[in-house]
Amino acid sequence: MGIAYALLAMLAFATNIVITRYAVARLPVEAGFFIVLATNVLFPAALFGAELALREAPYGWNWTGAWMFAVGGVIGTFLGRRFLFDAVKLLGPSRASVFHSTSPAFALIAAWLLAGEILGPYEIALMAVVWLGLWLTQPRRGSVHALAPEVMRKGFAAGLLTVAGFGFGNVIRGIAMRNWEEAALGTVLASVAALACQVAVTRNWPRIAVQLRSADRTTVLLYIGCGVF
Repeated sequence: MGIAYALLAMLAFATNIVITRYAVARLPVEAGFFIVLATNVLFPAALFGAELALREAPYGWNWTGAWMFAVGGVIGTFLGRRFLFDAVKLLGPSRASVFHSTSPAFALIAAWLLAGEILGPYEIALMAVVWLGLWLTQPRRGSVHALAPEVMRKGFAAGLLTVAGFGFGNVIRGIAMRNWEEAALGTVLASVAALACQVAVTRNWPRIAVQLRSADRTTVLLYIGCGVF
């Protein structure tokens, strides 16, 4: 079952990468990211309501788990997902997905730093293989598919920040689940924290409003898809 969930997660992320490419081409990320975050709040909230109605186990609240989910949302959703949009825009879906394959390496480092899990030679070797593969798959200078050096540097930075955010955010949420097994509600809290951060850093609200009003239905659906997957 665990392998099946992992494969479904990979399929969802691959779908997200492709949808993101089309979404950012139709509406700037500064506006579209609000649609994504709103979806991140409403979709798991609906799932939590359905789960609460169907299950027999009582609902429980845990402050430690709640604030850890919130921190994980700031790191993994607000920072990680936001930089993912930039990475896809700069590098394209294929290169951005290659960067995401290094997320387990950052998750291992985060588990070592935050959860006290010791990295052995096997884990370190896996990290080295992932980074070597990332290096070997990049187009060389002069290649038809090679990007401009400036674009590549910005994309590389966005890609690293993306996988670091996802890796550390996933570990923090995993630690939260040890004390509070409310994954859907925890996801709502994480997304609310990320939305609050986005509201706090946004300055040009009139421009955001104009962009959102001018977005057509297809564009909105694409960004909703990014939030669901």
